[in-house]
Amino acid sequence: MNAVLFDMDGVIVNSEDYWVEFQRDDILPAAVPDADVDVAETTGMNYREIYDYLEAEYGTDISREVFVERFAEAAEAIYTEHVELLDGLPELLAELEDSGVETAVVSSSPHDWINIVLERFDLEGAFDHVISADDIDGASKPEPDVFEYAADEVGVSPAECLVVEDSENGVEAAARAGTTVVAYRIDAHDGLNLSSADVIVDSAAELRETVLEAVETDPATQYTD
Repeated sequence: MNAVLFDMDGVIVNSEDYWVEFQRDDILPAAVPDADVDVAETTGMNYREIYDYLEAEYGTDISREVFVERFAEAAEAIYTEHVELLDGLPELLAELEDSGVETAVVSSSPHDWINIVLERFDLEGAFDHVISADDIDGASKPEPDVFEYAADEVGVSPAECLVVEDSENGVEAAARAGTTVVAYRIDAHDGLNLSSADVIVDSAAELRETVLEAVETDPATQYTD
């Protein structure tokens, strides 16, 4: 593998715990009070596209402007006050750099939110590329657009990329793009279908081991018997 692409929410930081709570208890009841929407339906989507999805599938009781404003307020609180960094991430990024492997953040979150995380945890410059779904004129996860774009930005084919994702939509998007997918299973997401992933890991230590093994392995023989 010549590049490792990290999702932000749920991988780089444990923000999914807080986003799930916000969506389940706050924004979804406000936006679609008469529908029982599973948070997993929208996890991994850009928040603007979440509104489009809810409007199309259920109809919404609040305006797009109010919806976006409440998401932005939640993001400020979540990223500045609550989240913790993935254990061992700076060391993993250093090892990948030493191995000549390109790294990127590939997130459905806007750059403003990504920058809060990078600044808070002193990760500015730690990734070779920082890519937001806002950078593309394409569909959100589970469509493959953002990962196809990311591979092009990094300068390699999708087949040369390993993607670390935690959500069902994110795993599906990365698989559709033709990348190798490591699903990071977290407590915030219960009962997700991660079968599109090439491998599923359950801890930061296992994630690190899997990523480092992958970048040293011939893709033709990876994850095969």
